[in-house]
Amino acid sequence: MPSRRLLPMLLGLALVAHAASAADLDDCNAEVPEPAAAARPAAEAYWLDGRHLQWPGLKLQPGERVRLHHAAAAGLRAVVGEVVTGSDGAVALRPSAAPLPEGFRFIGEGLRLAVAGGAPVAALLREQLLLVHETADGRVIASTGVQIAGALDDLYAAAERVDDLGARPGRGATRFAVWAPTARRVLLCRHAVPGAPAVAAEAMRLDAATGVWRAELEGDLSGQAYRFLVDVVAPAHGLVRNLVTDPYSVALTADSRLSIVADLASPALKPRGWDAAPRPRRMKAATDQVIYELHVRDFSINDASVRPAWRGKYLAFTEPASRGMQHLKALAEAGLTDVHLLPVFDLASVPERGCRTPAIPDAPADGEAQQAAVMAQAAGDCFNWGYDPWHFNAPEGSYATDPLRRVIEFRQMVMALHRAGLRVGMDMVYNHMAAAGQARKSVLDRLVPGYYHRLDARGEIERSTCCDNTATEHRMMAKLMIDSAALWVREYRVDSMRFDLMGHQPRAAMERLQARVDAEAGRPVQLLGEGWNFGEVAHGARFLQASQLSLNGSGIASFSDRARDAARGGSAGEGGDDSVRRQGWLNGLVYAPNALAAARPEELLEAADMIRVGLAGSLRSFELTTWRGERKRLDAIAYGDQPAGFASEPGEVVNYVENHDNQTLFDVNALKLPLDTSREDRARVQMLGAALVAFSQGVAYFHAGQDILRSKSMDRNSYDSGDWFNRLDWSYRTNHFGTGLPPRQDNYGRDGRDWALARERLADPSIAPGPAEIAWARDVFRDLLAIRAGTPLLRLSSAAEIRKRVSFPGSGASQNPVLVATRVDGRGLGGHRAVLAFINVAPTPQVLELPAEAKARWVLHPVQRRGADARVRDEARFRGGRFEVPARSAAVFVLD
Repeated sequence: MPSRRLLPMLLGLALVAHAASAADLDDCNAEVPEPAAAARPAAEAYWLDGRHLQWPGLKLQPGERVRLHHAAAAGLRAVVGEVVTGSDGAVALRPSAAPLPEGFRFIGEGLRLAVAGGAPVAALLREQLLLVHETADGRVIASTGVQIAGALDDLYAAAERVDDLGARPGRGATRFAVWAPTARRVLLCRHAVPGAPAVAAEAMRLDAATGVWRAELEGDLSGQAYRFLVDVVAPAHGLVRNLVTDPYSVALTADSRLSIVADLASPALKPRGWDAAPRPRRMKAATDQVIYELHVRDFSINDASVRPAWRGKYLAFTEPASRGMQHLKALAEAGLTDVHLLPVFDLASVPERGCRTPAIPDAPADGEAQQAAVMAQAAGDCFNWGYDPWHFNAPEGSYATDPLRRVIEFRQMVMALHRAGLRVGMDMVYNHMAAAGQARKSVLDRLVPGYYHRLDARGEIERSTCCDNTATEHRMMAKLMIDSAALWVREYRVDSMRFDLMGHQPRAAMERLQARVDAEAGRPVQLLGEGWNFGEVAHGARFLQASQLSLNGSGIASFSDRARDAARGGSAGEGGDDSVRRQGWLNGLVYAPNALAAARPEELLEAADMIRVGLAGSLRSFELTTWRGERKRLDAIAYGDQPAGFASEPGEVVNYVENHDNQTLFDVNALKLPLDTSREDRARVQMLGAALVAFSQGVAYFHAGQDILRSKSMDRNSYDSGDWFNRLDWSYRTNHFGTGLPPRQDNYGRDGRDWALARERLADPSIAPGPAEIAWARDVFRDLLAIRAGTPLLRLSSAAEIRKRVSFPGSGASQNPVLVATRVDGRGLGGHRAVLAFINVAPTPQVLELPAEAKARWVLHPVQRRGADARVRDEARFRGGRFEVPARSAAVFVLD
């Protein structure tokens, strides 16, 4: 907003509740503008706490000094060789020998300074600040801005204990609270009716101890709308007036224009029966989880058995007779425990009213027209994965039949899934925001500029996650994350959580979050996430991360890429001929080479051992005899530059071969399997991937549609590829392979090579499965779930039990790498005395001779004796120490 109305404030800091004016009310009703282009000035120095600063790289020479200039009007100008202009004064600084705080060990060496005397740092932080290296007569040698998080975390530590941020309606009064310690003035813009102009601009008062601005108004204002009008200095734009929604919003108008006052305990926001609705049984162990990752819109947008108004919405889950819900119920009966929803908090990329669904032309299986039509409408269509958070504490409105009904309809969805016997998990994205700075959809950075986002050494916002990274190492960003997670558990009965790019968050913050959500739920809430180690925080550069290698012992689970990459082949970022050449254990490495393959036999042996690492739960302490004949702990086996074993307990590892990221397993196999592989064998290979997950110690994680051979027509990154490339068919007629080339932007490849490889396959009518193959895969997948559910030995709850009971017959130097066997001893536990699970990836039958088992009475698992896979049912045999496993089959034998 223009700063013309701020001129009366420039003579001093307005921190008390001055009466609002008519002009303030006009500003309350303004539209939030897109900001003018402005460069973010360098901020290379750091506040270490409320009294100390450090300027990395600076060395003073005799006769030089450093002063902190400040300006209420935000007009500071520092030109080398000249005197600073626009300054209201300069605070003297003196060299300091204070130790560098632990949280700042990542910054470069440099001059450490202390604020001299009793300078009011809190007041200074509400002005523009510039650290200036000067000559004795005040001429500029160099200057820089100062990163403020260290000062705010120190000065306002008490804010972490504030428990009433947001809007709190009550019978006699409604209270509003927002943390904005660097603001000059905050007004509450109040709308009596959400769609009407603001009726009042209420002055808020600052609590100097916490940095929280408060207002209390008479009566219960539930249903009214509000925003904050904040006068604050922003790094690139100077003194601004920002119209901002509440970061603690629990309800919003359409397209998140206004926050809404709402009491989530109100009967008006609860579906009938909500308070008494039963929840699924408490999970005995984290390893009992079997998870199905699902996007709300994907679930029903193409399901003709759902009433049209509910397709793509929360309410689709409340249609018990729909094909989609029948599918989920069948999975639950087989052994599925959790549905994990891709982001369902308020997101920035989908219009909540007026989104468009593009018309897709009828074009060839390898045509370009489909993707062109999708991408022409992508910015305004109804689809996005949703990894672009806008407000963490409110459900997304585009999934509601009306954005004003988002709360009650989300709860209806939860009730429906719970009735179906399924726990509800959420994808939590706290590592970045959809926007920052003065951008129209920026919230946090327009309230407290420069605080909530992680900055680099020049003060620019880090974007290693894809977007504007948040800084959960900062006190109030961690608080927002923890408060938000607690709200979803308390108010929406969320049972488990998956954290996007969790490795960008501190382990300490995640452990505090774990304790908080467990307390809110009165039971364990299972946490898992992407513990990838990369970006500016990699290798603990800024803090001990919540990453694979540093979470062990926490009980929080990380996805394992060990068996995933060995099974699929290659890696997530590959392209061109490598995407075909680099086969995996599942799709032909060495034993069924494709036209571009050039693998060495040793690569298959290494892959088979990495598969065993996954089957053993990627445990650090488990010992395996490798293909070289060496007995090693898994943390002594190399996985690139990391240890293969990274978890301390099986509940800390998530096993998977497919999720929403990258190509589906079917599409990866379309690239890597020999082109003449039959439809039947493609389905079998897909189910071998599912068997690998089902038989592995740890948490089992599957992608929605993996069980019905889901394809995205080769799209490697379908986050914005519309409904067309993200479809699910619960009628089991098609998997949507060959419905056009995937969107060019992420799939064209160097010189178009990726498109050329995709075109060759999409145009081949022999690759796409028919209804028979889809139905077979569906039924075999349910058998695998039933085996895992009914066989506790496949999901042991402790590393000690796994070390004691799990072994790999046939491993070692003389192994047959296409046939991997896992033996689990069940003596003393009740149930089966032992289990032997086999996966044969070869296109021919395989045999494992185990003379020590010759006198045992091994029989095929009861599920498979009556199961959907006739090949296993008829051909898998045990005879006098000899196990026979049919081609491309997974077979489980039990000893009773």
